[in-house]
Amino acid sequence: MANDRPTSYVTAVTAEQAEALETLLQSRGNWEFSPLAYARWKAVNRQEKVSVAAYTSGKLVVQGGGTADFVSFLLEPEILHTFTFGLEGGEAAEEPVDPHGGIDESGKGDFFGPLVIAGVYADAETGPELRKIGCCDSKLIHSSKKIMDLAGKIRAITAGRWAVVMLCPATYNRLYREIGNLNRLLAWGHARTIENLLEKVPTCPRMLSDKFGDERLIQRALLTRGRSIQLDQRTKAESDVAVAAASILAREQFLKGMEKLSAEVGIPLPRGCGADVRAAGKKLLETHGAEIFQRCAKTHFKTCNELTGMPVGEE
Repeated sequence: MANDRPTSYVTAVTAEQAEALETLLQSRGNWEFSPLAYARWKAVNRQEKVSVAAYTSGKLVVQGGGTADFVSFLLEPEILHTFTFGLEGGEAAEEPVDPHGGIDESGKGDFFGPLVIAGVYADAETGPELRKIGCCDSKLIHSSKKIMDLAGKIRAITAGRWAVVMLCPATYNRLYREIGNLNRLLAWGHARTIENLLEKVPTCPRMLSDKFGDERLIQRALLTRGRSIQLDQRTKAESDVAVAAASILAREQFLKGMEKLSAEVGIPLPRGCGADVRAAGKKLLETHGAEIFQRCAKTHFKTCNELTGMPVGEE
């Protein structure tokens, strides 16, 4: 079967962007650099099957079987700060944006830290502006500084038409014990965020969120105002500009929450659920005792049971 994935990509970059990309590739390893006529540099990653050349003219050329992944997951989110690759015609900013709200969360899979749900309203005026500043799924942005920068721009563009609900670990754990199910807890948080956003934009006709469970869960958790609008859920909803903007605001508040908790407990708290998280958890246990996890972690995670022997709920 023919492979319809693109094997080449050309775009314009500034000298600063070319330098930033060179530094980024050097830091990641597996890239072989070599001189090339009329180019600032050329780099090849044989494992990823992609080569990149940055020409002195300002042209950047990407070639090879790994072109699509390189552009989508590294070049655009890290250097260009756009999210247009793969869209028909390649001009995301030209596509019309119907008025709607986007909802997304951050911290759901992290043992330490809060759960944050954010909502952003976008329309024909603000949607293209959000695209222009580089709104995309926050998981594609690995720079905390970039997240903070984009979040500030999103708030400025939307002029208050956004909402954030943050559940600190203590509140999260209490609600989880009361609700007893992660998807129902997520639905409760999404519903509160929708209600808060509708208070600011009562005329919003539709809300879109990523699909994480039975669609009826959010509908049942909505109050009177929220039940009057159309609610849509779909997989990979972060490709929508309002959802992408919401994911960035949620990530920003999650990072700030992690920073605050780390300062409170006196130990840097890593993200995720990996070995570094368990190492930090052991240090916390030795320093503060098992009770500290109620304040800084999601205690229904198996990680908590592994560290403390406390009973674990459904993860």
